[in-house]
Amino acid sequence: MKARLLVVDDEIAIHKVIASTLRPLGFDVVGSARAEEAISLIGLSHFDTVLLDINMPGMGGIEACRAIRRIAPTLPILMLTVRNSVDDKVEALEAGADDYVTKPFAIRELVARVNAAIRRGQSPALASTPISVGDVSLCSKNRVFLKRGTPIPLTRTQFDILHLLMCNEGQPVTHKKILSTIWGAEFKDHIEYLRTYVRELRKRIEDDPAHPQYLLTAPYVGYRFRE
Repeated sequence: MKARLLVVDDEIAIHKVIASTLRPLGFDVVGSARAEEAISLIGLSHFDTVLLDINMPGMGGIEACRAIRRIAPTLPILMLTVRNSVDDKVEALEAGADDYVTKPFAIRELVARVNAAIRRGQSPALASTPISVGDVSLCSKNRVFLKRGTPIPLTRTQFDILHLLMCNEGQPVTHKKILSTIWGAEFKDHIEYLRTYVRELRKRIEDDPAHPQYLLTAPYVGYRFRE
C-alpha cells in the first residue's frame, strides 16, 4: 500500500517538485494550498505524514500545526521553512512538529526525512512495561510520559528519544546512536540537529531547563537519562 503524503504549501511550484519526485518512488501525494483545507482533509482521510509550510496566507503553518496535533496527535508533521535560525526551528517543534526541512531543500534530504517520519509513524509498538526513574515514568503502550503523575504532551519523535535514553538509564548514549535509531543511519552526523531536539525536550520535562536534572549531557559523547 502506498504511503500517503499531504503537502500544504501555497507555492504551486513546491507541489510540482515534491509530487514529481515522490510519486515515482511509490508515494501517493495530495496537495493543498491552504491550511484550513488541509485540516479538513486530515479529518476526512488517512495520511502517513504531512509536509507543512510555515509562511502561508490565512492560517499560518504554526497555528495549523497546533490544530492538526489536536485532531491527529500521532500524525508525523514536517515543517517547511525558509528560516534557518534555532528559534524558528524550536517554534516549530513547540507547536508539535516532529521535524523540519529548510527551503531551498535538497531532494535527497527531503526524501530521507519523509521516509524517516513514515518509519517512525509505522514503527511497531514499543515494549509495554512502564519505565520509571525517580518521579518520572514513561508508558510505551499508551505513549505517555508522566512527571509527578502529570502527563506531559510529547511528539512521537520526542517520546522515542526519551524511550531510548530511559531504556539505557544512567548510561551515555552516543549522538550517532540516537540519530541513527530515531531518524536513520543517514542522519548519524547531524549533531546540531539533535541538540535542537534536546533543548526543546528539556523545556518540556525539566523544572529548570538551564540546569537539567533528567536529560543530562555526556560531554563529547551524547546524552544520558539520570539514574
